[in-house]
Amino acid sequence: MFDKDRWQEIFEALGKNKVRTVLTGFGVGWGMTMLILMMGAGRGLENAVTAGFGAWATNSMFLWTQSTSMPYKGFKQGRRFNLENEDAALLRQEIPELDLICPRNQLGGYRGGNNVVRGKKTGAFSIYGDVPDYFKLEKRILLKGRYLNEDDMDQKRKVCVVGQTVVDMLFENGEDPLGDYIRVNGVNFKVVGVFDSKRRGEDAEEDLQSVMIPNSTFQQTFNYGNIVGWFSISAKEGYSIASLEEQVFSTLRKRHSVHPDDNRAFGSWNLEEEFTKMTGLFTAINALSLVVSLFSLFAGAIGISNIMLVVVKERTKEIGIRRAIGATPWNIKGQIILEAVFLTTIAGIIGIVFGVWVTHLVDVNFGDNPQFLHPGVDYVLVLIAFAILIFVGVIAGLLPASRATQLKPVDALRADG
Repeated sequence: MFDKDRWQEIFEALGKNKVRTVLTGFGVGWGMTMLILMMGAGRGLENAVTAGFGAWATNSMFLWTQSTSMPYKGFKQGRRFNLENEDAALLRQEIPELDLICPRNQLGGYRGGNNVVRGKKTGAFSIYGDVPDYFKLEKRILLKGRYLNEDDMDQKRKVCVVGQTVVDMLFENGEDPLGDYIRVNGVNFKVVGVFDSKRRGEDAEEDLQSVMIPNSTFQQTFNYGNIVGWFSISAKEGYSIASLEEQVFSTLRKRHSVHPDDNRAFGSWNLEEEFTKMTGLFTAINALSLVVSLFSLFAGAIGISNIMLVVVKERTKEIGIRRAIGATPWNIKGQIILEAVFLTTIAGIIGIVFGVWVTHLVDVNFGDNPQFLHPGVDYVLVLIAFAILIFVGVIAGLLPASRATQLKPVDALRADG
């Protein structure tokens, strides 16, 4: 393999027709480039979707009430009812596999904006009533101060944690918001913390335009009583929230006198199921990318095999001379296979380098796009593909090599050169 004369022969054989050699290697190189680009694109999409989930505990769900669809215990169909603080205690008691149970309220309903005033400045922001555990369920980046705590809840303090956009709109540049007050519906709340979002795009903008106050304070200040808008719930480690979902519904149906078979009385969104779907989707995309790229590699191998057949035909007399002076069939076969592997390897390396370069270029220029976040390459898969490429090179050389060793020395010497 390390014979200088053998390598010189390889370079001479492939260099006799440079255009043919380059075009043949292009098929293999393009297959590797396609593999890199498709993996990079898949990773960029996956990163964007994962970033959307990144702030949340993925083993969680959201639960709210809707109108009933069946009459029950004297109540008519279409009855509307509310979740309550007591529901959280009941769920903890009946379903110990649950971890965090966070009641939430929002002033003005879903995506409702409310005027928040500080001095002469006013902004429309979302006002939430929250419990301290919610910051464990939806992780945010604390920039200043602190989050809500249990003392805030117990004493119904008029304090708030606000998004950075709220600070930008209501405070002067460089002004410290901590300890200052903002006014919501005529009620003053002291700012104790400022946060940034871990999400991106519109979701991040929504997070940063929110004001979070203790839920107990929210309920008392805005006359909600013990009403809860919705629950954010997660399961303990080792348990699936999807497997506990029906048990949660059953417990709440019983407490609120809802028919056991009424599946429309509660609305929910299971983050675990959505995350699993996305994970499965991107696994399928990566598998498809690999299959398509492998087909491209094998197509390139066919091209290399064909060109090596032509090379063997062109070198028929040379092969006859080598056989006549004592070259074994394995010497001839090894030479042809080595030429095929060499061409395949060089073309593959060029394809990998080009694919990685293009992926890096896209990452530098477009990598912060929320819909296509930091495309990248799994180098383990690249190494596996490269190993497959070497194997493809061997396969590409086998048929021409076998054809070469089947030539009888006398017949080869008689061939036209």
